[in-house]
Amino acid sequence: MGPRMWTVIGAPSSAGAHTPGVERAPAALRAAGLLDLLGRHAHVEDSGDTREFRWRPDPAYPRGQNAGAVAAVASEVAARVTAAVAGGRTPLVLGGDCTVTIGLVAGHARAGRSPALVYVDGGPDLYTPLTRPNGNLDATGLAHLLGLPGTLPEVAGVGPAVPLLTPERVVVYGDSLPRGDHERDLVAELGLAYVPADEVHADPVAAARRARVVAEAAAETFVVHFDVDVLRFVDAPLADVPEPFGLGLAEAAATLAELVASPRFAGLSVTEINPDHLPDGEVLPRFVRELAGALAAG
Repeated sequence: MGPRMWTVIGAPSSAGAHTPGVERAPAALRAAGLLDLLGRHAHVEDSGDTREFRWRPDPAYPRGQNAGAVAAVASEVAARVTAAVAGGRTPLVLGGDCTVTIGLVAGHARAGRSPALVYVDGGPDLYTPLTRPNGNLDATGLAHLLGLPGTLPEVAGVGPAVPLLTPERVVVYGDSLPRGDHERDLVAELGLAYVPADEVHADPVAAARRARVVAEAAAETFVVHFDVDVLRFVDAPLADVPEPFGLGLAEAAATLAELVASPRFAGLSVTEINPDHLPDGEVLPRFVRELAGALAAG
């Protein structure tokens, strides 16, 4: 195999977030040198950005705020992903909030693929508008991909079919949710493959390899969702919603390197970076170096 050919897709939207901020992440990642670092090991094409949407309160739809914008951005992402896949390239979606991953999966589906998904996140985003009173749709992304009861038709319907995913094609990875938590209970109820943070702490390469084996067995290709709130905020203060527990940056990098090295790896989304939370000018460049190094594995 020759060098990987990446197509970078910016999705500067915080439509599904709690508050504004993450819509600035694609520009911040580019400014921190991500594309230049990737270009040392691969062919990189920057397809530019989808429409920008800055979070605003949506009192008319308090349990599904900005749903129309969430669906529109995801659909634009899907169109660009489809074009990249048709051209034999690997999409790298720079969000934005977690709902841009709906576009990553939908774009592959529009291209005739049925990928598996490794969902690397501080929580598996299995809430629905019925169970998430504050209405932020970035906590419902995986629920919409699975078409769970209570999800919104306009968001779940971004792709060519509903649901876009079936449970056997999903691996939930890296969270520290306690037993009895609503989402952790749903992971078990739905029969989703689960690799918790404790397993990653013990051996990140082995944990990622287990996730990779499940994803490779479930479909011809798989994509990866990476929300930076899976990281311990005190070690990597990047996320829109700070989490006191989580993976170390080196553990996350080792995870991504193992997943990207698979010949069936087919795309990645990086989500929920809030540049307003950065304490200095060193945190984001350090993250970008680790990310680019991990992606060079492919």
